[in-house]
Amino acid sequence: MVTLKINNQQVEVERGTTILDAAAAAGVRIPTMCFLKGYAPSTSCMVCVVEIKGKPNLVPSCGAVALDGMEVVTDSERVVIARRRAIELLLSDHVGDCVGPCQVGCPAGMDIPLMIQQIASGQFEEAIRTVKKDIALPAVLGRICPAPCEKVCRRAGFDQPVSICLLKRYVADVDLASKVSYLPRCKADSGKKAAVIGAGLTGLAAAYYLQQAGHGCVVFDDHEKPGGMLRYGVDREILSENVIDAEIALIEKIGVRFKSGCRVGRDIRFETIRSDFDAVFIATGSVGQGNEFSGIEKKGDSIKADKKTYAASLKGVFAGGDVTGKRQLAVRAVADGKEAAIAMDQFLSGEEVIGPVKRFNSRMGKCDPGELDVFVEQAGKQVRMHPEGKGDGFTAMQAMAEAKRCLHCQCRKPDDCKLRELADEFEAKASKYKSKRRLFRQYCEHADVIYEPGKCIDCGLCVQIAKEHNEELGLTFVGRGFDVRPAVPFHGTMKNALNKTAKKCVEMCPTGALAMK
Repeated sequence: MVTLKINNQQVEVERGTTILDAAAAAGVRIPTMCFLKGYAPSTSCMVCVVEIKGKPNLVPSCGAVALDGMEVVTDSERVVIARRRAIELLLSDHVGDCVGPCQVGCPAGMDIPLMIQQIASGQFEEAIRTVKKDIALPAVLGRICPAPCEKVCRRAGFDQPVSICLLKRYVADVDLASKVSYLPRCKADSGKKAAVIGAGLTGLAAAYYLQQAGHGCVVFDDHEKPGGMLRYGVDREILSENVIDAEIALIEKIGVRFKSGCRVGRDIRFETIRSDFDAVFIATGSVGQGNEFSGIEKKGDSIKADKKTYAASLKGVFAGGDVTGKRQLAVRAVADGKEAAIAMDQFLSGEEVIGPVKRFNSRMGKCDPGELDVFVEQAGKQVRMHPEGKGDGFTAMQAMAEAKRCLHCQCRKPDDCKLRELADEFEAKASKYKSKRRLFRQYCEHADVIYEPGKCIDCGLCVQIAKEHNEELGLTFVGRGFDVRPAVPFHGTMKNALNKTAKKCVEMCPTGALAMK
């Protein structure tokens, strides 16, 4: 046995134990990326480095043996900076997007690639669940949204963007026409009550998500029917009242209550609402001429609210949408409501109010023409679908055909990538060491697996796994210096390299370099 100190904590472990395992035995977490227990350490990513007192250089803990009397520090500023730099260096050579450009371009952050994938395979019920996770009124937005997501669709660089907005409209219309429309599951009643003032897009979205969070929600509006500018400011040929009524009815079905024809400052005092409810969200579109929201700090004719948390100057009061400044996109108004609901839920739950947390996102940027060809090769060259009549939506066959035009340029493992997780943890900057990136490549000849070498961190785990299971051809490192990457020897294909271990290699890959189709 050997005895050492880790962060001033005395630890006794068997001789030959690595510092990484010794730390784990002491309950001290050291982050790793290229290491996998049971396999030889490659010490390539340098994320697990630690400081040893008396040693000038940091050492990778996965390959360093714990020695008697050693004093190890795992969380010093020097160590944290080194880990961040190691992650940023890996990102400098990373070719790929964590999420698709369309999802980045959507103000509501909807998982558009997943919706498209579900539509392509005819999974319309699953698709509406994906949509309504982020879009409260998809049938409405499918008709009036200016589709910022399509403006950044990578396919537009080849021919025309995927018709995302009409695909969203299609699954929403199918859902509304079904015998039992999808209703999201709401959490148990929190005992807290939230008031929403204003029943336009922003207010409706906020109420939709607040009710799901378990907070009893009441929407106050001075019009006869909820809907705001949807009902009173949009051409009926573009958006019928039937669609508005149907989607608002679903919001009502999950428990949201509406008090229409009730104007704050005329029919009910703002102070009364504040005393009757635990939190208030103002989404009236404009402040109005009177002083109905007394005590709230204003800027001109708008309410002043924090851009990230939507919190106004009074405790428990939040504001969003046009009332805080002109919002030109309908989808931005919906996003305001969803994001404000997140902040309000934090407040009502007694948590720190920080608003929505944005995850790290690596972005590949503009494609070279040759790189687009790699994407299109898998998606096919069929032209963009168009509905038969003006104002019509897709048929099922048209929707599925259009969905298959998607290039699937998002990462297939966005929630199972150690590089992304650690980039979040260490607040890494993707552009810190950026230079001219390598070309995007994608190998799809395997029946089940896609290999993207631009996402590989050279951990060699797939090489070891293939060798362990006696793959006939397997994988090896190919290239020299900065360009070395795991590849199939003798110019073979991935189809012949991974016959027995494809799934395990994908599961153990720390990034999205290897992913299931």
